[in-house]
Amino acid sequence: MTKNLFPLDSTKPFTEQAILGHNRWHGDIPPAVTVKPGDVFRADCREWFDGYIKNDDSAVDIASAPMSIVHALSGPFAIEGAEPGDLLIVDILDVGPIPSEEGPLAGQGWGYTGIFAKNNGGSFLVDQFPDAYKAVWDFEGGYATSRHVPEVRYAGITHPGLMGVAPSKDLLSTWNTREAALIATDPDRVPPLALPPEPQDAILGTLTGDDYDRVSKEGARTAPARENGGNQDIKNFTKGTRVFYPVYVKGANLSFGDLHFSQGDGEITFCGGIEMGGFLDLKVDLIKGGMDKYGVSENAIFQPGISGPQYSEWLAFSGTSVTLDGEQKYLDSDLAYQRACLHAIDYLTKFGYSPEQAYLLLGSAPIEGRLSGVVDIPNSCATVYLPTAMFEFDVTPSKNGLHAIDPGIGAPKADNP
Repeated sequence: MTKNLFPLDSTKPFTEQAILGHNRWHGDIPPAVTVKPGDVFRADCREWFDGYIKNDDSAVDIASAPMSIVHALSGPFAIEGAEPGDLLIVDILDVGPIPSEEGPLAGQGWGYTGIFAKNNGGSFLVDQFPDAYKAVWDFEGGYATSRHVPEVRYAGITHPGLMGVAPSKDLLSTWNTREAALIATDPDRVPPLALPPEPQDAILGTLTGDDYDRVSKEGARTAPARENGGNQDIKNFTKGTRVFYPVYVKGANLSFGDLHFSQGDGEITFCGGIEMGGFLDLKVDLIKGGMDKYGVSENAIFQPGISGPQYSEWLAFSGTSVTLDGEQKYLDSDLAYQRACLHAIDYLTKFGYSPEQAYLLLGSAPIEGRLSGVVDIPNSCATVYLPTAMFEFDVTPSKNGLHAIDPGIGAPKADNP
């Protein structure tokens, strides 16, 4: 049995654990655990909202979810001998929900997907879906089903949405400066362009007093991906993955969390994966001087895992960089992917799904998103691929006519306050 170096008690909140993690990026957050190159270990992970979201038929919790508390990260893990300029090797040996537990926390036999409201983070399709919705998914034998999105069943590609190393003082300053400049271009935008440092609800490991006050005002939010890895939300970042991180501080200070039972490419609902708590089994090692040797200084690189469901049949939808009201944009790949997703959503409604049910499905299921054409002016072309095997009926166009699903109780909604 792999030794658990970061155990979490499911009966206690994240802030009351024997070993305290963190929810901000800063190089001065002390390591919670120290390991050696070559070590193999387990760590428990709490889902990103630390139990705030419930297994029920309401989306009020999604609408009111406090963004200031995320993400609940396990770590930092210091690696003996790691120095700035090295590459940290992390092997994901195993990942899964909370073992052998059923209960009120996501990961205890269930997880959830949320469409976040426009005034609380929004989503990839926020203008079309401005309100909060939720789907709860049950786990059984590696498959997910939902009372809120009926007649689908699929195997998840389980992975951590967030993993990264601590930034140096200079790198942290770069993040805060460039993101503040972006916010200043439209400071009242809803949803905001970026999230600045926020002392409220900051969890900073064992820091106290003046050090806590200073770091809470400087620490970067964990929402986006950055040079250190961070919240990349890559669905193929699963068991068998090997990732290489540039090291910016002594010890590297590796942290991780935001586990997903499954997720579609893009995590398009914002809370788009099936969020859960669980565990990671990791192995760490170092390449001394690897940043210069391999030219990996401002990005993580990785070898995707080899496990997960292997789908062979797909139904794909395309989109181009033309807005819904017909305005032509120049090679806007983001817009093209939005249009592809909207085309898929519209198609699924013909079988009886509500647009919100279809959107929640695209965010949580292992769909594939691709940039199919980025050079043919003026239109980028993006595509979204739906595995046909996840549906319990023939979802392809047929001369026999449409299958009509029973939408059941539907996806719970909470209106914007």
